[in-house]
Amino acid sequence: MAEALGELVQSGQLVELVLALVALEAAALLVYRFRTGRGPEPLGLVFNLAAGSALMLALRAALQDAGWTHVAAFLVLALAAHLADLARRWQR
Repeated sequence: MAEALGELVQSGQLVELVLALVALEAAALLVYRFRTGRGPEPLGLVFNLAAGSALMLALRAALQDAGWTHVAAFLVLALAAHLADLARRWQR
């Protein structure tokens, strides 16, 4: 069991599984928002989940030895999404 989990982590497949769950979470929250008018604001949700997803993609790139440029690109993308989310929240 531990060996299988280790392979799942080292291969980056665990990150892919978590990203799929994040996509399902986003879809569920957006459907809830559009049906009820309640829940997180869509643009804020997208910025927030994009920042976290980019961090997970940076982890996946590092685990798969994709090279520092790929890791750095995902980290810059995470920073951009985070700053966009922060700027949107700051205006309130």
